[in-house]
Amino acid sequence: MTGTLPAAQKPHTLFPEISDLLAGFPSFAGIRPMFDTRLMRLEDEMKDGRYEVRAEIPGVDPAKDVDITVRDGQLTIKAERSEKKEFDGRSEFSYGSFVRTVSLPAGADEDDIKATYDKGILSVSVAVPKPAPAEKHVKIATK
Repeated sequence: MTGTLPAAQKPHTLFPEISDLLAGFPSFAGIRPMFDTRLMRLEDEMKDGRYEVRAEIPGVDPAKDVDITVRDGQLTIKAERSEKKEFDGRSEFSYGSFVRTVSLPAGADEDDIKATYDKGILSVSVAVPKPAPAEKHVKIATK
């Protein structure tokens, strides 16, 4: 089952998604498409010593249409979905360029990054070693 969750099942957030706020606007108003069409939805979590980011980008060829870069503690995902010109009907699909940048956790190993793409979901995993303890107390033996 795809689509949005019923209101009772949606996770509660302080700030709703821009697309949720603008869902009531008619598309011809020019306001809604400006915000809604190029949204790359993300999930992230720490799992087994790795920071994992999942991006929802269906309909792209990951070898040609996706670029992942890391620089100065920032992970950037760029994707592009081209529109088929022979299409002459109504479309709610998003085409064009999509870009999202997230900050990596402190200590992330920018040389240990893996990425996979499966069924429209791009998964990027970055190693985050456990930090060494700041100090260690040594017991003193008495005689």
